[in-house]
Amino acid sequence: MTPSERQAPNERRTLWIVLLLNAAIAIGFFASGLIGDSSALIANGVDNLSDTAVYGLSLVALSRGQTWKTRAARASGVMLLIFAGGILLDVGRRYLQGSEPIGPTMMVMSAVAAVVNYICLRMLQRLKQKDVNLRAATTFSFNDFISNGGILIAGALVLWLGTNWPDLIVGLATALIAIKGGIEILRDARAEAKNSAETMR
Repeated sequence: MTPSERQAPNERRTLWIVLLLNAAIAIGFFASGLIGDSSALIANGVDNLSDTAVYGLSLVALSRGQTWKTRAARASGVMLLIFAGGILLDVGRRYLQGSEPIGPTMMVMSAVAAVVNYICLRMLQRLKQKDVNLRAATTFSFNDFISNGGILIAGALVLWLGTNWPDLIVGLATALIAIKGGIEILRDARAEAKNSAETMR
């Protein structure tokens, strides 16, 4: 049995745990975002929901060949870019129409999510010999953790200043981080496909 075959059950178990945690956090973000009128919270809810879909793709890819894994990673990157576009539209809408985010709601939800995303990140980082999909999953969790810190700061500023611009800035930053992560995942997938093609020659 090869090292990758021995690690497969551990990878599958890790991805299932991370998937379920992200689904729960996505629901929490959506609910608190609607209650707290926060673009940043809703943005991260969409982010975690797309993460959940990506982890599902990664789970399927574990039992497939390298070509399928590369395609799944590409789908993950494209999904992240689409998500970023949706967030940019939401930020623009709230900028034009106005919003009244609730600072304490943002701070509490971001703190809870930061703990969960840190757990997910550490679990993924412990895996050895990660393929392109697991590297994509690690990128997603790292982006989430950074975004959570931004929401915490934005919530404090909203509470202190009584204005919505910190919330909009974090929503915008979340979209930009997602764009960067999506591009990195697509580049990684392209490099993986190129290496596989050269190996088969």
